[in-house]
Amino acid sequence: MFKLAAVLSVVAAPALATGLEIEVSGEANGVVKIDLLEDVAPGHVAQITELAEEGAYDGVVFHRVIDGFMAQTGDVEFGRIEGGDMRRAGMGGSDKPDLKAEFSDIPFDRGVVGMARSQNPDSANSQFFIMFKDGPFLNGEYTVVGRVTEGMEVVDAIKRGEGRNGAVVGQPDVMTSVTVTD
Repeated sequence: MFKLAAVLSVVAAPALATGLEIEVSGEANGVVKIDLLEDVAPGHVAQITELAEEGAYDGVVFHRVIDGFMAQTGDVEFGRIEGGDMRRAGMGGSDKPDLKAEFSDIPFDRGVVGMARSQNPDSANSQFFIMFKDGPFLNGEYTVVGRVTEGMEVVDAIKRGEGRNGAVVGQPDVMTSVTVTD
């Protein structure tokens, strides 16, 4: 009986997404396509996918962008271009629970997408970042969720922030639409 229930639950479970298509506007304009790695970080990919399907990422800015390092976005609580609080962008998340770390052996190379978190490894929620360059110091310390497969030139054009923290001053670039792809 247990085996049948387990098989039926797998068959009845929704299939995880295989990617995201992100329309970016601002200094950068274009589409970024990301291959999500559900076999590497199934919990994180499921949460990102659910948020994207709900439209939670639409209109969210790139609030922290450090030249030669990464572009961070995904603050669905405070990071909205309309109705957000840019002074608090980067401090929020979704109403979904924080996620347990799913660290892997995949290196943080250029184009890798990782989950942002606080000092607590089990605090990732909705924010993610895209690497401009290799960042081996992140390996095994953050959860890898995907890779950019198209549009890295759009990522490279995202408006840079200032100072050590990379806070974007003025009008930040925005994810106008985030769509789940097959």
